[in-house]
Amino acid sequence: MPNRSVVYIDGFNFYYGAVKGTPWKWLDLQAYWERIRQDDDIRQIYYFTSQVREPSRLARQRDYLAALGTLAKVRVVEGRFRRVTLDCPIACAAVGSRRFHTHEEKQTDVAIGVQMIDDAYRDVSDRLVVVSGDADLVPAVKMVRTRFPEKQVLVYVPANDPMAEGMSQERGAATELRRAATRDYTIQPGQFAACQLPETVRTPRGPISRPAEWSN
Repeated sequence: MPNRSVVYIDGFNFYYGAVKGTPWKWLDLQAYWERIRQDDDIRQIYYFTSQVREPSRLARQRDYLAALGTLAKVRVVEGRFRRVTLDCPIACAAVGSRRFHTHEEKQTDVAIGVQMIDDAYRDVSDRLVVVSGDADLVPAVKMVRTRFPEKQVLVYVPANDPMAEGMSQERGAATELRRAATRDYTIQPGQFAACQLPETVRTPRGPISRPAEWSN
């Protein structure tokens, strides 16, 4: 079958499910996906992410996104985090407030779904490669498969999918999303080492080096 493909990466899922805890965070996404999908003609790789809040992490993230911006097929799409208030539902003897504040990522699943459907209608690919374990993407996957049965939707779930209950490493993680896809896979970091960006990347804002914290 025709092999034009577009890759849609949920950056939160991909980082926490496959990259965090490895020494391979300086990952060349174009090299990696061209290695994984060797039979595909990859036309575009979308990397959906949101700006982190902690200053030192933000600096590293900005450097990484700038480095990704030099790759011909990679496009970074940024969303945002929203501050939310949660009430602890567990009864316990703890004193003090049972209400706490946190931040949750917004817009990523919607942005991925909209981009997938737009690309399907514009017929820019034959295969849509979704990198996530988020069940919120199931409606978009089902719509593409229903409206465009000639197209394949392939799902790659991070090995430690952060959206899966219990952080399971088994195929059962992200079951609903896997079932909606034409075919599903589990990402393992075995190829990351061979797909690292250069130690120093030349960008429009100047040379950027791999963060020291990511060097071991």
